[in-house]
Amino acid sequence: MDFPKIRVRYAPSPTGEPHVGNIRTALFDWLIARNSSGQFIVRVEDTDQARKVEGAIELQKDSLKWLGLDWDEGLGLGGKYGPYTQSERLTLYTDVAERLLQNGKAYKCFCDGERLSNLRKTQLESKATLVGYDGHCRSLRSDESNSGPFVVRFKMPGSGISELDDLVRGHLKFDNSLSDDFIILKSDGYPTYHLASVVDDHYMDISHVLRGEEWVSSVPRHVQLYLALEWEMPLFAHLPTILAPDKSKLSKRHGATSVLEYKKAGYLPEAMFNFLSLLGWSIDGDTEIISKEELVSKFDPSRISSASAIFDIEKLNWMNGHYIRSMSSLELSQILGNYWREFPPIVFDRTPSPSEIDEVSKLVQERIKVLSEASGLVAFVFKNEITYDSNELIQKQMDAESTTRILDRVNELVSKIETFSSSAIEVELRALADAMEVKVGTLLGTIRVATSGQKVSPPLFDSLEVLGRSRVLELLHVAKSKLP
Repeated sequence: MDFPKIRVRYAPSPTGEPHVGNIRTALFDWLIARNSSGQFIVRVEDTDQARKVEGAIELQKDSLKWLGLDWDEGLGLGGKYGPYTQSERLTLYTDVAERLLQNGKAYKCFCDGERLSNLRKTQLESKATLVGYDGHCRSLRSDESNSGPFVVRFKMPGSGISELDDLVRGHLKFDNSLSDDFIILKSDGYPTYHLASVVDDHYMDISHVLRGEEWVSSVPRHVQLYLALEWEMPLFAHLPTILAPDKSKLSKRHGATSVLEYKKAGYLPEAMFNFLSLLGWSIDGDTEIISKEELVSKFDPSRISSASAIFDIEKLNWMNGHYIRSMSSLELSQILGNYWREFPPIVFDRTPSPSEIDEVSKLVQERIKVLSEASGLVAFVFKNEITYDSNELIQKQMDAESTTRILDRVNELVSKIETFSSSAIEVELRALADAMEVKVGTLLGTIRVATSGQKVSPPLFDSLEVLGRSRVLELLHVAKSKLP
């Protein structure tokens, strides 16, 4: 099927935070649109009013913007196919439902909840082939209907097959006799997903529909709706499920969390974009680091796999670390500064200046995988008081007396170093270790604890330069006072 223009849509519901599965769908949509110079539309599917969560759509917008998934129509932008929020399109759905009623493709159903509940219970107990609506109201005469609440059900054919060619799963065929007459318009006047999505995709000229494989079972319903309305179907691609590394359902401990939580945790949008693009798709099966520009130029929906994708947080961490190490220290400084302004570290006693952020960025660039790790490594630079157990100052085969001598000699040396630079500090401290006949690691271990409160810290000599001479002398004095 040839479409004059590629038009894809991401249609979030305001029922909660955007998770990785939702955003992976949006990302694939965006890549198809940008690869083909098509259009990416964002519309809001808010027909399930009972589950509506205030602020949920803003979170969707923030997630898309964070990843750089700009859209061409819809949410906040408008366009000639609007409105783009389903609750503002109710008249359109009602008109289409009335059309189906008039041509005998749908009917009003007056069955109440009690009857439907009892029906389902009976079907389950008898192990019926089809568990669903039994068509009780399908052939009601006008004099048998009542004036009470009703829903509109679509008449599924009792025989034959529904089929389509899926871009991911190939040719799909379904036995119509296994599908019941489903609701297309609820008693409150709102459409169900089945009617609303078909109507919106038709009137918005959507060429490709990407959605999760959980919607495969709905294919016969949607195929029959298109046939009943005599509309041309878009191309469908049912995306693979995202699973945990152990092949279980993705849970919060595996990564099934809001995409914005990854932003808060210190992941870079470039890394997250790259990682999500490989959840069910690849260029060649091997390449893992791919720029956004290359993804746009090479994205081919025919390479989407039908096999479940694995959300491997360790791979994401590795990928994020790669992106951090690949940027310039100045770029990291700007990113880290923005990150700390949005998510101020609780371990800092004061706000770092831009020049200080420049300095500490160099200290951590080779050591962190996510931005959130940086604050713990450099907290000593921005704390008023360094806390540690005094015993940590005393290295192996040393005692309080010998450790005090080290602190005295280092204090004297720091006071006299002409140029307080990391290179000069390193030369002088290594020479001091030789002069005192102690291991270099022993001397540096004491200094590291005294100046950072940590046994493992960013490069020591660089750290001392960042702290500055007066602060180092102050910390050495405090360390000596802690020893007995």
